[in-house]
Amino acid sequence: MINEYSKIKKWYTKNYQSDNIGKNIKSNITFCDLFIALEIHKDIYKFLGVNDSIIRENIFVKLASIMKVNYNYIYNQ
Repeated sequence: MINEYSKIKKWYTKNYQSDNIGKNIKSNITFCDLFIALEIHKDIYKFLGVNDSIIRENIFVKLASIMKVNYNYIYNQ
């Protein structure tokens, strides 16, 4: 089960196996960590360790689902 404490890289690399850039996502961050980083306006690309908008969007969609909020809420943070 994926929840807010799940590691982003583990989830991403399992669900997007053909995306080789996903292996560069920082290993130790969770979806909860990401939510907090968004709340305090951290640079998300630096936070994730990748500079790819498709990866960011895929992760944001999953985060919105986990946090039970609209995607636009996550995106606008």
